Amino acid sequence: MKIKAAVFYQPGQPFSVETLELEPPKAGEVLIKVAAAGVCHSDWHLMTGATKHTTPVVPGHEGAGVVQAIGPGVTKCKVGDHVALSWAPACGACFYCLNDRPSLCETYVGPIWDGVMMDGTPRLSKDGQPVYHFSALACFAEYCVVPQECCVPMPKDVPLEIAALIGCAVTTGVGAVLNTAKVKPGASVVVFGAGGVGLSTIMGAKLAGASRIIAVDRAEGKLDIARQFGATECVLAGPEANAEIKRLTHGRGGDYVFEAIGLPAVQEQSLEVTRKGGTLVLVGVSPMGSGTNLPGAIITRQEKTVTGSYYGSANPARDFPLYAEFYRNGQLDLERLVSRTYPLEKINEAYADMLSGEIARGVIVFA
Repeated sequence: MKIKAAVFYQPGQPFSVETLELEPPKAGEVLIKVAAAGVCHSDWHLMTGATKHTTPVVPGHEGAGVVQAIGPGVTKCKVGDHVALSWAPACGACFYCLNDRPSLCETYVGPIWDGVMMDGTPRLSKDGQPVYHFSALACFAEYCVVPQECCVPMPKDVPLEIAALIGCAVTTGVGAVLNTAKVKPGASVVVFGAGGVGLSTIMGAKLAGASRIIAVDRAEGKLDIARQFGATECVLAGPEANAEIKRLTHGRGGDYVFEAIGLPAVQEQSLEVTRKGGTLVLVGVSPMGSGTNLPGAIITRQEKTVTGSYYGSANPARDFPLYAEFYRNGQLDLERLVSRTYPLEKINEAYADMLSGEIARGVIVFA
């Protein structure tokens, strides 16, 4: 079938909306009519060159839609299901899956980074030449074919724009708080970065019962948004930021600090405002090949814990419906997270708005 999709060719070149050929789903695969796809920094990392990937590739890894067709052997969803898409499919049988770390599943890592399905080939092409899938989903497109393990059925009363955000930003941020750090009620929390993931982290901290939630960002507009999501104090990023954070935390620093940007310099700064015995959680993905200087002597002598959080240490089959239930109960204000919607043809405008720092989350929507 012919579909419209956004295609990435090389760093610095805008996304190009083109007509591609999409093959039907094969064994274990599902055809999704995409309803919504979030505008996330992880796709922009292709544009900057921070993430390397085989090209041409269709980006989009934060999506939701309706199942249109299933290949042989599919049991996890059926035609007509509303699904949120997980970019970290789990096999359920490898070492990590069996040890309750499905977000670290090793079975799909190779094919995902190669931009192909499990048989080693993509389902996308143009003029007979392969076009690759980003993060197993390639959902900046009218339709996508994905492994059934990417599909998590969702309640039909949850808007698909919301389901899309649960598929990445919400799960990454809320999961970092609830699953990775396990923030305790009454704790102080510092969040660096008030984008979609940072705002979700703030919502997660509020849900966990944190008494003080300090948002840090370089854009004043983002700090205004952070207050709406539950930040109790906001600090403008800059030379005096760490001193202000210390002042707000009785001179100690935060019990839990979350870096939701992925910049080595900010990761280093985040360690400085993690109190003795506190926990620093690295949520943002830093550029491939970069290095972060986290002094071992300080970590040891001050008993600081530094941990990564990949996809919010999530089990999507468990967590996507849970976060949807939190939304339905009014515990997660996810509608506020959707600042603006765009047609696919305006994807480059959507990313310009994201980079401006004036919106929480943009979403590409499809008719």
